[in-house]
Amino acid sequence: MSDLYLIKIGEIALKKGNKALFEKQLKANIKKIMRPHPTRVTIRSGRFYLEIEGVSEEYVCERLSKVFGITGFTRSYSCAKELDALEEKAFLVAWQNMDAGNGMTFKVETRRVDKSLPMDNYEFSAEIGGRVLDKFPELKVDVRNPDWIIHMELREKGYVYGYTHKGPGGLPVHCAGKGMLLLSGGIDSPVAGYLMAKRGMTLDAVYFHTPPYTSPESLDKVKDLAKILAPWCSGIHLYTVPFTDVQVQINRSVRPETTTLHSRAAMMKIAQSIAEKRGDLALITGEALSQVASQTLESLAYTNSAVDLPVFRPLIGMDKEETILISRKIKAFETSIQPFDDCCTLFSPDHPEVKPDLKKTQEDWKTIEDMDRLLEEAEAKAEKIFIPVSGDIED
Repeated sequence: MSDLYLIKIGEIALKKGNKALFEKQLKANIKKIMRPHPTRVTIRSGRFYLEIEGVSEEYVCERLSKVFGITGFTRSYSCAKELDALEEKAFLVAWQNMDAGNGMTFKVETRRVDKSLPMDNYEFSAEIGGRVLDKFPELKVDVRNPDWIIHMELREKGYVYGYTHKGPGGLPVHCAGKGMLLLSGGIDSPVAGYLMAKRGMTLDAVYFHTPPYTSPESLDKVKDLAKILAPWCSGIHLYTVPFTDVQVQINRSVRPETTTLHSRAAMMKIAQSIAEKRGDLALITGEALSQVASQTLESLAYTNSAVDLPVFRPLIGMDKEETILISRKIKAFETSIQPFDDCCTLFSPDHPEVKPDLKKTQEDWKTIEDMDRLLEEAEAKAEKIFIPVSGDIED
């Protein structure tokens, strides 16, 4: 027999003429994250209903908690809109809460969508609550601060459920265009990717690797971060670009205090080129204003000038503690703080330029020999892998 989960939506419900497009995408994303398990997803009156067999409630909840567009979900029991049938399911929810040690006070909340029924919300709640008390006399009703709640929704059927798990909110991935995430091994960029996926954006990712200056472990770390992002993003393509020759040439050609700025500009140029071939319409970075020298307003103006695509920086106004909270929430923090340097930290100058002059820095870039060729060669050598929602890397 299939288990039933009632899924609640938030922002999607506010859409008007194109609401069906968002609902269709969310339905597809739910089915995708549940693969290979057979599922049935139906949409009725602003509710999604998931039917699935052969998997634990823990598994389903873990999967649904990573689907943007969902605000809440719960294991539910359907029945006829009759008191005896509702009573049976209410007893089941009550027994489950008592067995789990959730406390001994409760209340019943009813939402009667079907207005043809002879009783109103309060009357349904009072009747079923009384029957629960008769069945379990050790319980008490507390309408103000109960230990747990029996929810009933009376729609085309009756739906009875207990605790509602919180969903991530946002909009379904794949409904807001595509972007290219510059993914480093740090805390910030995975959080930036998560936040853009929450707004419905499809993500590709690019990482710049500089062997032998950076270790194979640093590359493995970034792949692990991509695996963490993959369920949130409904799968993600990761491009690994060999950046050693580009970075060495920059370091030998420009003033030491500007090496990071020019390296960032080179990364943006390569990322844009890959993005355009992928049909991505924006670049995404984990930069926050004035967090480091390369993220001052003047520095960002220079790196912006290296590309034509818009650059989205969802962390721009956040402090580090806010970013760390999200990193912990998505379980990326422990991976991000592993002590393997990326190319940005490894080649950082002792005294970086904080407020570069835009025109002068642009002129300095033009003096770097063979840069166009080196950028093209680095992009041509990029390796691509796909990481599906399961987190298993596919070549």
